Amino acid sequence: MPAVDEVFMSQSARITLLLLLFSVVVVIAITSGKYSLTVNELWTVVSSKLTGHIEESRTATVFWQIRLPRVLAAILIGGGLAIAGAAYQGMFRNPLVSPDILGVSSGAGVGAVLGIFLGHSMLSIQLFAFVGGLITVALVYFIAKLAKQQDPVLSLVLVGIAISALCGSAISLMKILADPYTQLPSITFWLLGGLSTITAPDLLSVAPLMLLGFIPLILLRWRMNILSLSDEEARSLGLNVEITRLIFILSATLITASAVSIAGIIGWLGLIVPHIARLLVGANFGYQLPISLLVGATMLLITDTLARTIANIELPLGILTSAIGAPFFLMLLLKTRRDR
Repeated sequence: MPAVDEVFMSQSARITLLLLLFSVVVVIAITSGKYSLTVNELWTVVSSKLTGHIEESRTATVFWQIRLPRVLAAILIGGGLAIAGAAYQGMFRNPLVSPDILGVSSGAGVGAVLGIFLGHSMLSIQLFAFVGGLITVALVYFIAKLAKQQDPVLSLVLVGIAISALCGSAISLMKILADPYTQLPSITFWLLGGLSTITAPDLLSVAPLMLLGFIPLILLRWRMNILSLSDEEARSLGLNVEITRLIFILSATLITASAVSIAGIIGWLGLIVPHIARLLVGANFGYQLPISLLVGATMLLITDTLARTIANIELPLGILTSAIGAPFFLMLLLKTRRDR
């Protein structure tokens, strides 16, 4: 019992420290930028809003219209991609799986690039990206069902890789045909990912869809432990494997497609964050999914703050997440090998 209590206390201490880190990062993200804000200014702006004394100041405009929507977007998108990645890794019993394994990011990329290529508005481009991601995953699932392989998980992964390759070729074709002065820069910037163009209406449009994806993952997270076993073992424990896997796939896909539709393709988060969560709380998905949500939100907040402060121009998030994520992932692999 003392050993169990010690482990529990250790986990509780880690979660408490993580919550504290998240709170500090939120404050830093809100106050940092080209127009910096102080904590006193934040308190004045928020208290004025709460008491009904609305003041039209530059500080209030920066906070309510620029900084707060961006911070909320980073929390929602970072947490969403991370929990989707953890769910996919559990479903497919593979720690190297990321949220775009079924082609959702590639499909959303095709949709967004098509919208830019056809000259549509930003709202239409986001809708194209969202629908493209969902259609791609539906196509992958349907083809995998037709294949009727002995291992349905392997079928999904293989079909996902093939469809992603087709989407990549479609994106390359449209980049070649696009206008090099107007359309191509927009396509390139969107594919690299970023939060600079996200507004409060964008958040309001995708937040309900992402929350709709969060709810089944959080409520059914205990079943992920059973689903991570072999299909035969899961069935012997009374789990309807096909229905449960479909619910998790739909939920994770809805989250990923919503995030990609407004932020572009942000890589690595969904791959490395579940590993960090596993190091913090173990392989129990009952704890791993919520912690992945918190770690993902914290990591994207840090990355986005760096993207808009470390250089004279704002760097695309895809560049920073790859530059930070790849070495960090290699470090995790080396640490795991040393521990063995």
